[in-house]
Amino acid sequence: MSRKRTELRKIREVLRLHFENGYGDRQIGRMCGVSHPTVKTIYTQVLEAGLSWPLPEEIDDAALKRICYPPVKTYTGDRPLPDWNHVWKEMQRRGTTLRLLWQRYKDDQPEGYQYSQFCELYRRWSGRMKVTMHQYHRAGVNTFIDYAGLTIPVMDPSTGELREAQVYVSVAGASGLIYTEATLTQQLPDWIGSHIRMFEYYGGATEILVPDNLKSGVKHPCRYDAGINRTYESMARHYGAVVIPARVRKPRDKSLVENAVQQVERWIIAVIRDRRFFSLAEMNEAILIELERLNAKPFTIREGSRRSVFEELDRPLLKPLPSERYTIEEWKKAKVHLDYHVQVDWNYYSVPYQLTGRTLDVRMTSLTVEVFNSEKRVASHIRQVGRGGFSTCPEHMPAEHAAYLKMTPEKIMRWACRTGEQTTLLSRTILDRRAHPAQGYRAILGIMNLGGKYGEDRLERACGMALMANSIRYRDVRSILKEELDRTLFDGKEEEKSIEHCNIRGASYYDEGGENC
Repeated sequence: MSRKRTELRKIREVLRLHFENGYGDRQIGRMCGVSHPTVKTIYTQVLEAGLSWPLPEEIDDAALKRICYPPVKTYTGDRPLPDWNHVWKEMQRRGTTLRLLWQRYKDDQPEGYQYSQFCELYRRWSGRMKVTMHQYHRAGVNTFIDYAGLTIPVMDPSTGELREAQVYVSVAGASGLIYTEATLTQQLPDWIGSHIRMFEYYGGATEILVPDNLKSGVKHPCRYDAGINRTYESMARHYGAVVIPARVRKPRDKSLVENAVQQVERWIIAVIRDRRFFSLAEMNEAILIELERLNAKPFTIREGSRRSVFEELDRPLLKPLPSERYTIEEWKKAKVHLDYHVQVDWNYYSVPYQLTGRTLDVRMTSLTVEVFNSEKRVASHIRQVGRGGFSTCPEHMPAEHAAYLKMTPEKIMRWACRTGEQTTLLSRTILDRRAHPAQGYRAILGIMNLGGKYGEDRLERACGMALMANSIRYRDVRSILKEELDRTLFDGKEEEKSIEHCNIRGASYYDEGGENC
């Protein structure tokens, strides 16, 4: 009979149509809106109960319900039960199925439960009787990652300012071992740093990382083809893992870490949140103490703890840590200027001159800057400190380097000579002060554009003022023109402006004896 129980009034109608009218099962099913197997089950149960139609008056609705829906027979527990804790552990191993474990159980206990009851009892024991599909997490495969909703305040000892530290949480799939720490932000450097320390806490890496769709890790959330942040992808590859984000608005994809977040909020954050911390290091020391207690707590329905199960199941299958710790990197795109340099954080780095005008990928670490063209590295430099620095490799210049350098400065100097003596001297000074003359092209081209905007006469005077002040930079010349400081310069000296007024006494007043106007 269908699991959806038929209404009692329909049961009586089924019996009437069958016994009085003699209709077939399918015909009765169409009339009453039930399946034909249900029709057969109803009158069969009535006949097996020794009843006939019409039903005796003492058969009320409750009695009819018991006849048509007898209690399900359950086992009384006289058969030997499997070791469910052992079954659970075996289910975390790759390639193990419930049928295989049942066959082993039947080999040891021939009078034991049949397969369907074995599965039913196991699901009851594990507390996983849900309508939704349960996900079995194999040992050494998945790590789930998220941030807790609660934060912990940390005080800056120098200013007294309170900042809310974010709480990073991860959990190993099979054992449920939790790792957590506090960071100031959820930005990319903190996100990557937390992963690195997580791997070191576990002593290895799982095959798959399952994060929430945090912007630091996932650029473009998508159910089928998510866009992973390039730095995050590089970090995962360094540790031999891949990133498969949870689906958007599908919390069951990462239900394990949702539970871990709840445990962290209850057993760690709630314990230490009333303490006053003056640094992240101090806070994370307190978090680590409570974390070890949480991971050592015994399970309620099975043997062991998160830590013991991790050591037994997950740790032997983790990928070993690489010999070198991952160096955090950032990526950006940069266009190659006509002087075959790209700009990164206000500094300039050379690439092969053939790539002039193209947009390339730049990878930055704390020590290096690398430039890539279609995944091929074309340049590598030590990262410059400060602003305005140049890093130029001679091999990036054309083969005809000498002729190129000779021709281009001459062209620039010809323009400067046409503008004036001060512009010529300023241009020559800019070229002489650079390690390579090509490094000065950008500044001189900017000065050339100022001549077109403000006029060559004003530019000549501005270059003279810049030389007098020893300010040999494009932005200094631009500032002089923008503020109209060059208008005070005329033939190398300030213009003399005479002011006439009857109340102003001139020199003749004292020589000849002045009179009031």
